[in-house]
Amino acid sequence: MKLHILGSNSSGNSYILQGQTSTLIIECGLSLSKVKEALDFDLSNVCGALVSHCHGDHAKYVPEYLKAGIDVCSSIGTLNTFKSESTHRMRVMTKNKKYNVGEFTVMPFDITHDAPEPFGFLIKHDECGLVLFVTDTMYLKYKFPGLNQIIIECNYSQDILDSRLSGGDTIEMVRNRVISSHMSFETCKDVLRANDLTGVNNIVLIHLSDGNSDAKLFKNKIENLTGKTVTIGDSGVTIPFDLQPF
Repeated sequence: MKLHILGSNSSGNSYILQGQTSTLIIECGLSLSKVKEALDFDLSNVCGALVSHCHGDHAKYVPEYLKAGIDVCSSIGTLNTFKSESTHRMRVMTKNKKYNVGEFTVMPFDITHDAPEPFGFLIKHDECGLVLFVTDTMYLKYKFPGLNQIIIECNYSQDILDSRLSGGDTIEMVRNRVISSHMSFETCKDVLRANDLTGVNNIVLIHLSDGNSDAKLFKNKIENLTGKTVTIGDSGVTIPFDLQPF
């Protein structure tokens, strides 16, 4: 299994879990042409796309994926945004229920964001084990046993955000929106502390804010906290995502 990160910020989010015979797209925030490039223009193994919520940087290109014959899977709240499109390729998911998407088993769960019915996902495949994918949420109310890979938002540092506010580089309305709808570095650490990381191979930090984060600091601090391999989810990064024995 490989994890391809095509985009991971407010300009557009797109991730690919590429297995030997089945490939899953996560988020439709970049055009399908970017996915084609990453997969050497071969979409034959693509079994579907998961979308966390309806905001444009995660879902702008849903109509393009649907027209290409790719099933798009999300909540009714997200898919209602695209109800003018052909619906036969839309797969409505309900939180805390398991679904088969190609060779992947997917269970969506509810998160906290300013969008209708946003989801995080637990994704399981024999090649990579159990993957936690979560972005654009203020916090997580669940613990997840048996994780093998973690893809998690680490959007901002409270200290950096407050410093930028006091220095006039941002305004209070923007600051408050970030705090109420995205996961801070501090909360990300709390989530990792709350979960058993014994079987985790990779922690991938995604959706870092351009102005309110410090990638080097975040990576070093979370490596020290967890003792795990930590990768910043920059555009163009590909990570081996195979399940390793413990």
